Amino acid sequence: MRPLLLVLAALPLFGQANLDFLNHNRPVADAHNCYPYKGDYKDRIDRALSTGFPVGIEQDLAWGVDPATGKGRPVVTHGTDTTGAEPALRDYFFERVRTIVEKALAENDRARWPLIVVHFDFKSVQPELLHAVWDLLGEYQAWITTAPRTADPRQLAPFDPKPLLVLTEDADEQEVVFFNQVPVGAKLRLFGSAHTKAVPGEPKDERDRLLATLPPAELLPAPPPTIAAGGTTPGTPWSKAASAKPANGPRRTTVDCALSWTTPTNSATGSVSIPSMASPPPRTRAGATPTTSAAAKPCSRAGRRPSPPESTS
Repeated sequence: MRPLLLVLAALPLFGQANLDFLNHNRPVADAHNCYPYKGDYKDRIDRALSTGFPVGIEQDLAWGVDPATGKGRPVVTHGTDTTGAEPALRDYFFERVRTIVEKALAENDRARWPLIVVHFDFKSVQPELLHAVWDLLGEYQAWITTAPRTADPRQLAPFDPKPLLVLTEDADEQEVVFFNQVPVGAKLRLFGSAHTKAVPGEPKDERDRLLATLPPAELLPAPPPTIAAGGTTPGTPWSKAASAKPANGPRRTTVDCALSWTTPTNSATGSVSIPSMASPPPRTRAGATPTTSAAAKPCSRAGRRPSPPESTS
């Protein structure tokens, strides 16, 4: 799947209070492909977490078999052809952030939550993987932002905020496991994406322009259900999309180290976007937003290695 642009649309039942939940409607960086690549770059998650909070972290997921036990488990990897050497989602992400989350829970500064927005990009949607991820989230549910499962899927329920917010995508197979099979009144542990309007794939430049400029009301023709925190659209290369500024929407900008940023919610459209990224940004002072590639120069001076060549999906 290609990079995602998450759009939280301003709907009658999903208003400004909910948009404020994510960093009080200020920019959020998202570390795209934040996991080792062919055994290298094992420090990606450490680099992302070192930028400060809140931060988005993408974890691509597939089904892998532990060679020691012969049992399957969710692993973080860029493809579906797993070897058994891939890190387990439990160890690579959840146990890595344990001290951060437990400290946040002890401090109980809810105004700062969520500290980490973790985005799952499922490379396959076989039932055993989806159920294993659901069960794993259950083990860490005390850390995770939830909402009650409503009888009417169009009734948007309020969040119960926690230090982690878990997002996923729009596959119907995910909705079956993560919403339909959840009893009414039980907690939803992750939030997916509303189906969006199809955008023609060709010509590519026109597709990129539309994805960067279409207002949320056109991308999301129908209100999302509770399971869908918003809508996702296939992402565009930020070299093409970053320069586009919708007439009534937020400017999208790019900085070095393959980072993408957005401005706060636009009052006219009520939208906020979280573009995908390849590696973490340099942290600016509170409230500051990098708007040009110059903002990322400390990344090079710090001696951080560039990400290896790989797909941006």
